[in-house]
Amino acid sequence: MRHEKLLKEGRHRGERSRGREHHSHQHGPKTFRRGRAIAFLEMMNLKRDTIKQQLEKPEFQSINPILVGELKAIDMVINEFKQLFELRENEAAEMVSKESADHEEEGGHLNETN
Repeated sequence: MRHEKLLKEGRHRGERSRGREHHSHQHGPKTFRRGRAIAFLEMMNLKRDTIKQQLEKPEFQSINPILVGELKAIDMVINEFKQLFELRENEAAEMVSKESADHEEEGGHLNETN
């Protein structure tokens, strides 16, 4: 029966429609990948902040040149990554604040049911 319906609509088994479904399918993975890229950028920024904090602490003075080199390297990676994925700093901040709001909302729902 389903096969007959597909043939009636002019499509064959396994073929996707060329309408709205196909268009929305294209945006899903792209958005997902962009979100993962932004999450990676945030992770790199966190590592950068950690190295900067270590530079300020006296117990890390003996490895100061190494930390400076790591900081320069991570800055280079961050800049290249942002260019490659066409990301802006404010995008990463917006993504983090949206995720925080989503988590708070999920927590609120848990409290309402308990």
